[in-house]
Amino acid sequence: MKKLAILAALTVLGACTSNQVKFSVNVLNSDGATMQVKDLLSGKIITSLAGQNELPLSGKADLNALLAVQKEDDNQQQFLFFNDGTPVSIDVTTKELKGSEMNKKINYYNSFLSTIMNRFRDDIKAFDALTPEEQEARMEEFENRIDGYQGAYEDMVQTILKENPDNIIPAAFTPQIAQTLEEEELEAFFASDAPYAKHPYTQSVKQKMDEAEAKYAEAEKAKEESIGKKFTDLEEPGTDGTPHKLSEYLGKGNWVLVDFWASWCGPCRAEMPNVVAAYEKYHAKGFDIVGLSFDKDKDAWLKAIDELKMPWTHLSDLKGWETVAASTYGINAIPASLLVDPEGVIVARDLRGKALGSKLAEIFGE
Repeated sequence: MKKLAILAALTVLGACTSNQVKFSVNVLNSDGATMQVKDLLSGKIITSLAGQNELPLSGKADLNALLAVQKEDDNQQQFLFFNDGTPVSIDVTTKELKGSEMNKKINYYNSFLSTIMNRFRDDIKAFDALTPEEQEARMEEFENRIDGYQGAYEDMVQTILKENPDNIIPAAFTPQIAQTLEEEELEAFFASDAPYAKHPYTQSVKQKMDEAEAKYAEAEKAKEESIGKKFTDLEEPGTDGTPHKLSEYLGKGNWVLVDFWASWCGPCRAEMPNVVAAYEKYHAKGFDIVGLSFDKDKDAWLKAIDELKMPWTHLSDLKGWETVAASTYGINAIPASLLVDPEGVIVARDLRGKALGSKLAEIFGE
């Protein structure tokens, strides 16, 4: 899941240097939406058009550049194709793509994987909307469905690799391949002499993954080094919009859990009953919590606080992953937390589930 989280946020940059080739894409049944052709290597929109039910999109890109046809600013549904010079026709309603045999295969693979991911997201969203009691009752069923999606996803990735050992098709699915292969298999994929490994998109994804992993390792090292040190102060607005500093709550004689979370974060919501139970058990003994949210939507943030029954202090600058809390404490995944002693010294990080309860029992006694 860590690789999935990293890749979900990955922006692939770069530039091809091969010959420019004209492409033409006829988009059917767009329902008047603005349709774009995007270069996935550079992330740039090459051309766009709106206002017709049949849209003739054309332009130039590097030979075999990986391009995507999508509705304006919608990365959830993309029709992928390599710019091999063969005209492409796409029906948005039926998801059918006509063109070269290579691009028809890519569309089949991509449609299959996209369908699985959409079902996965829908199930996660529906499960998050349930009450804690409903979640507990349906947990086994939910986990079985998720396992089924994961299995089907991994099987298709293996199929892509097995069916295309000597062409560039796997390059189009480098992020998906990176999510599923074991470390040694992934190293072999990138080091291969096969055409897909040499494609600029594959190489660019590898570069960005290396950079992301280096940044992750640096953040993890910073986390370890922070234990035993005093907390770093920051300021964010409370639920009423009034700015507050962490120093108003930390180092004031109480043990404080600084909890990094978000209303949209499924694992955060799943963990919250443990946090609430710890608060209820030890608050009267000198335990407090300050929640630092990674939300952008204030209404969703406030609603979650109420739904999850979180009676402690909450702060957020409503900047999502750009929140000052992330940069200050090297947070690259949530839920995350700091346990700060009464003098303001960080004594532990990322205590979850039984680990949080055990540590507080050690501090306060049963």
